[in-house]
Amino acid sequence: MSTRSDQTRNRPDKQRPNKALVLQPAAVRTSQPSGIILKAEELETQRPSVVTPENAAREQRGGQSLPAGLPVQSAPTKSAQPSAGHTAGREAGAKLSSLLRSTEPSGAGKREKAGEWKSVISKYVNLYNKAETDQHYAVLDDYIEDKDHCLRLRYRLERLRERELYRGVLPARGETKAELIKVNESSAEVSVLLKLHIRRQMEQSGLHYLEERTEIERLWLNQSGGAWRIFRIEPVIAERRPRFGVSEYTAAMEEDLDQTREASVFRSTPFLNLDQYPQLKQRVKGIPYRRELAAAYADRWWNEGNPAYEEFEVNCTNYISQCLFAGHAPMNYTGKRESGWWYKGRSGGKEWWSYSWAVSNALTNYLSGKRNSGLHATVVESVEELQLGDVITYDWNGDNRYQHSTIITAFDAAGMPLVNANTVPSRHRFWDYRDSYAWTEQTRYRFFHIADHF
Repeated sequence: MSTRSDQTRNRPDKQRPNKALVLQPAAVRTSQPSGIILKAEELETQRPSVVTPENAAREQRGGQSLPAGLPVQSAPTKSAQPSAGHTAGREAGAKLSSLLRSTEPSGAGKREKAGEWKSVISKYVNLYNKAETDQHYAVLDDYIEDKDHCLRLRYRLERLRERELYRGVLPARGETKAELIKVNESSAEVSVLLKLHIRRQMEQSGLHYLEERTEIERLWLNQSGGAWRIFRIEPVIAERRPRFGVSEYTAAMEEDLDQTREASVFRSTPFLNLDQYPQLKQRVKGIPYRRELAAAYADRWWNEGNPAYEEFEVNCTNYISQCLFAGHAPMNYTGKRESGWWYKGRSGGKEWWSYSWAVSNALTNYLSGKRNSGLHATVVESVEELQLGDVITYDWNGDNRYQHSTIITAFDAAGMPLVNANTVPSRHRFWDYRDSYAWTEQTRYRFFHIADHF
C-alpha cells in the first residue's frame, strides 16, 4: 500500500490535484452496530392456527359453513350431569377436529420449517454485521461450523483492522441488509444464495464518510439434534472471474494499430505555423475530461445496471467504461473487437463492443498504450498522484493479468482515494481492497491518470 511522504503532502497546490472530499459533518458516535434490516417478505413465516372442537362449534354457531355430514354439538344446557347426547356430541366434535386437522394445507409444515432455518440466517446476518463493525471474527467463530471459512474471515478482518488503524479510521456505525437471492430445499438440507448490503460509517480526523458494498455468499444448512445449523459458507468472489478466460488482446497489437491510425491522420492534416496564430497557440486542444460527471455517473449506477447498456455477469470494466464515456471520453470505433475502445450494443445475437470496453486486462493494455488523441492516460507510480475520475486496475495474483477495475469517486480526510466498482458493487471503498476476499499478498495495481483533454 502506498503511503504519503512529507514532500508530497507539502507540495504546492498547483502540483497537487484538487480533491473535493465527499465527507459528512461529524456526528454522534456510537460504539455498537445498528443491527440489520431484513426484507420482510424474505423472513416472514406463518404458523397454522390450532383447530379445537370448541372453536369448530363456535364457528358453526356464527353461521360459518362446515362440510356436510359432520355433526356439531351445540353448547350443553346447565345441569349437574352431562347428558348422553352431550357425550355423543363431544365424540362427534373430536371426530370433526381430527378431520379438520387432516385437511390442513400440506405447505404448512414447510413454512414452519422455513421459518426455523430463516431464523438461523437472520442471526448469522446480525453476527456478521457485528463482526464487520468490530473488525473481529470471534462472534461468528462459535456460530458457524465451517472452520475454513472462519479462517478466511479472520484473515480478511485482521487486514481490515490493521489498515484502518494505520489510516486513523474508526468504524462509527455499521448496518447490514440481507436478501435471499435463491433457495434450494430438501428434507435434510438447505442451500441459500445470500446478498449482503453493507453500510459502514467511517470516522477520520473528526469527519465522517459512508462506505457501501454488496457481497454475495452461498450458505449450506442442515439439521443436527433437531436444530438447524450452518455447516458451510462460500463467498462468491466475482472480482476474480474475468469475463473471458484469457486475454484475446495484447498491448503490442493495440500500439501497432494506434501508430498506423495516427500516421494516417497526420498525413491528411495540414501544417499550421502556430507562431503566426498566437490565438490558436494558447487555446487548449481537444475535448475536456469532465471528471465530476464521471464520478457522478459512478455514484448513480454503482449498485445497478444502466438499462441503456448490456449488463454482464462480470460487469466491472463495462461500468468503468460507461463512467469514462459519461465524462466525455470519446469512443475510438474500429469495428474490430481487439482494437479501439468502443461500444455499439448487441445486434443479431452478436456482441458489438471492443474487449477494452468490457475486459479489465484489455482496458489496462489500452490505457497503457501510447497515443496522443482519444481516450488516453498516463501510468503513474503512486496512488497519491491520482485525481477524481482516474482509474485503478487490479492484478490479484501478480501474474500481469488484470481482473478488476475501479474509478476514483472521492477522497478521505487524508487525501487518499475512495473508489466505486461494479460486479461486486462498491461505493466510496478504500482503494487498496485489502478488505476483499479477492486480495492476496501478490496483488499488484496499475494507476491511470486519465488525460485532462482528449
